[in-house]
Amino acid sequence: MTGSEFVPLSLPPLLIGICVAIACALPGNFLVLRRQALIGDAISHVVLPGIVVAFLISGVVATLPMLLGAAGAAVVAVAAIELIRRLGKIEPGAAMGVVFTTMFAGGVLLLEKSDTSSVHLDVEHALFGNLESLIWLDATGWSSVSDIDALAGLPVELPRMAITLIGVALFIAIFWRPLKISTFDEGFARTMGMRTGPLGLALVIVSAIAAVAAFDAVGSIIVIAMFICPPAAARLMTNRLETQIAWSVAFAILAAISGYMIAGYGPLWIGFHGSVSAAGMIATMSGVILGIAALKGPHRQRAT
Repeated sequence: MTGSEFVPLSLPPLLIGICVAIACALPGNFLVLRRQALIGDAISHVVLPGIVVAFLISGVVATLPMLLGAAGAAVVAVAAIELIRRLGKIEPGAAMGVVFTTMFAGGVLLLEKSDTSSVHLDVEHALFGNLESLIWLDATGWSSVSDIDALAGLPVELPRMAITLIGVALFIAIFWRPLKISTFDEGFARTMGMRTGPLGLALVIVSAIAAVAAFDAVGSIIVIAMFICPPAAARLMTNRLETQIAWSVAFAILAAISGYMIAGYGPLWIGFHGSVSAAGMIATMSGVILGIAALKGPHRQRAT
């Protein structure tokens, strides 16, 4: 593939996939270590009905209504979980499972019964996203990367995810010390005067922002996979948090690049025509990387 083909057709979705993977993997490291890895799964389930309702009210697929809809859905989910837990007297995990699956199913039903024919918002889009169609129409080749006029025509998802990634990275950099201490020893963090409750809530909010920003472009499949697989694989490679973060970023990038390339060219390599879902293949490759780390990782026997 020449530059005149690769830059407009493959470069933007590839960069978007990389940004999504890293933005989800970074907070995912702390969620995995805090034994809250399924929060990423929960977030991806909760945001769907909120996004659909936001679209039905506003009539447009835009970042602000989607964020507000997702935030409203999260508030409803938290209230419903607490209500079920208290009235039903069941464990929080069971209450979470009931609420998240119910809300996701409700979002799917809303999608099926709503008129979303004018936008890329349907059940398949919610699951697998719209990655392959995020092309750069104004690009003519590698020279377009430095062309201001051409850059103005970039898919809006790319700058959105780049800004989200920067925000997530800044949050982790600024609160690195309290995040690290509270993750490994919450009691000790409290004795040092750290407000572990608000910090944990902030971590969930940052994770939710990353998930919502990524949802329109890549759907829920990549979001779920990237919150868990790269951090879990990185955990099997080292016992140092700093090194784990680096490993998770590397695994996220590897999964995004290999998954996107295999989705586009893999069927041709084995004699089939067409391609497969890029989002689905990226998620699959993240699982493959985790499987290899589980078999070959130096800390696979000691990781908990």
